[in-house]
Amino acid sequence: MTEQHETPGGVSGRALRSSDAVGGPTGAPDDVRHHEGPRESANRTQQKDIPQATVTRLATYLRVLAVLADEGVLIVSSEELAVAAGVGSAKLRKDLSFLGPNGVRGVGYDVAKLHARIEDVLGLSEGHRVILVGAGNLGRALVGYGGFRRRGFSMVGIFDSDPGVVGEMISGLAVRDVAELRGAVAELAPTIAVLTVPDSAAQGVCDELVAAGVHCLLSFSSAALEAPASVEIRRVDLAVEMQMLSFERARSAEAPDEARSVAAGETVTAVPTPIGRRVADRSHVGIKHSATEPNSKGSVVAP
Repeated sequence: MTEQHETPGGVSGRALRSSDAVGGPTGAPDDVRHHEGPRESANRTQQKDIPQATVTRLATYLRVLAVLADEGVLIVSSEELAVAAGVGSAKLRKDLSFLGPNGVRGVGYDVAKLHARIEDVLGLSEGHRVILVGAGNLGRALVGYGGFRRRGFSMVGIFDSDPGVVGEMISGLAVRDVAELRGAVAELAPTIAVLTVPDSAAQGVCDELVAAGVHCLLSFSSAALEAPASVEIRRVDLAVEMQMLSFERARSAEAPDEARSVAAGETVTAVPTPIGRRVADRSHVGIKHSATEPNSKGSVVAP
């Protein structure tokens, strides 16, 4: 591992804000987003070696770091970041070791620098242009969600086959006929396509997008799509997600009541430690308070 845990005398228990640093808010390194050819090559090499489970957690760390950066926090310890992300500190340090040297013993992580490093590895540094096919209720909700743009995903085109919907304005974009899809892909140069179409139409739309040169698809259809090995497809089946929640609820109901597992007369009260007490009183942020690994269950879109 390249990042060591903080020694006593470090910033554990207190995140450094911009007002604490020499030079105020501008104390963060100026070269955080400087990219060099060798570094990009190293990124590609590292990306091949990072396990999928770690990639999922890196996305969680990125979200937490963005919140910290918005609050003016400059330095955060591994323990603080781990608690905010809902993982163990050892797992967090192992995950971040895939990124190369990051933390400093006795100091912690530079929030802006680590955020930029994770963006590089996740391929978010340059942002993504996204098109959506299927302007129904789900599609409209996704287009209207502002969190995508804040995380580097810009919606550049919406398509539908319904003549009554084509031409309608949704979040500042005119819905275009799906028949224009191939030509529009060449024009808009999207890097990701989102499919919110009926199951019966999903494979045909997938074929059109692949033929047009789109190699990253996010499908909300329950149908399993066929595509060349060079095409990356992530599928989000909301019904399956709810079934998994149902299973977890049923399993929890079968677990013995905690009050029955203690000695007679003894009571156990679980009082979670608010993140705000660990990370400069940020209890209002809404970060999940958990000491276990986040349970993604295959979810891709998590607003």
